Amino acid sequence: MSAGVSPAEGAPRGLTKRILVTGGAGFIASHVIVSLVEKYPNYVIINLDKLDYCASLTNLKTVSEKENYKFVQGDICEPNFMKELFETEKIDIVLHFAAQTHVDLSFWHKLEFNYVNVYGTYILLRAAYKANVEKFVYVSTDEVYGGSCDKEFDESSPKQPTNPYAKSKAAAECFVQSYWERYQFPVVITRSSNVYGPHQFPEKVIPKFISLLQQNRKCCIHGSGLQKRNFLYASDVAEAFLTVLKKGQPGEIYNIGTSFAVSITQLAKELIHLIKNTSSEAEIEHWMDYVKDRLFIEECS
Repeated sequence: MSAGVSPAEGAPRGLTKRILVTGGAGFIASHVIVSLVEKYPNYVIINLDKLDYCASLTNLKTVSEKENYKFVQGDICEPNFMKELFETEKIDIVLHFAAQTHVDLSFWHKLEFNYVNVYGTYILLRAAYKANVEKFVYVSTDEVYGGSCDKEFDESSPKQPTNPYAKSKAAAECFVQSYWERYQFPVVITRSSNVYGPHQFPEKVIPKFISLLQQNRKCCIHGSGLQKRNFLYASDVAEAFLTVLKKGQPGEIYNIGTSFAVSITQLAKELIHLIKNTSSEAEIEHWMDYVKDRLFIEECS
């Protein structure tokens, strides 16, 4: 089922919960929607997405005709639209994925990232609060802890974001947490590590490296490449979000990750080995190109 910018009529009788998933045509959220639609046929899953450059409804073709799925095109940054959506759709639960997430772009488009990730979250949060939803899940990132997995961290670790994207997500977390602290509004925050899998846009490191190698181009590695990352498969992280929906407690923060971390250099080597079918260290090194690391520079103007 699909709808335009204006919210459509309610779902058929017998459907008990109504879950709004923002950014549902994006990579991770689309996997979560497919799992929700298939595992909870008595829930209405409403996909809200403005269809930005990295979104695609083809990610959802397996559920697009399901009775308990609906698509609504719209922007979380539009207060009147969001107010009308909550009034019309009678939302019970919100899963907020919608965000600008490309770290490299965030250095050049700081205002846009703050507008979508911070202001957009505030508009959505306010609308959800006024609609008295029973749970609001804000999808953050483990990048709020800093740029590498070299140091162990847990949910109580201090936030030390090192790029504009991570800073915008950390700022939005503050808005979300304030609604719990001030109003006891049932919010839950998740911080997941890097996710990979089908439908991922090629700006992210794994599909980017694969694409470069398939074009006979070198893997571009920032800095030393020794910085470590955790990686989760898309279907695994979808299961984690379903667990948070079911068992997540109001006011809590949940890390979603794995204890296994790999350096960017080692990741590149593994992909080169698989795609170029070589175990030669010299040949593997040939397919890696080290460039200057990103620097976070605040604009003075």
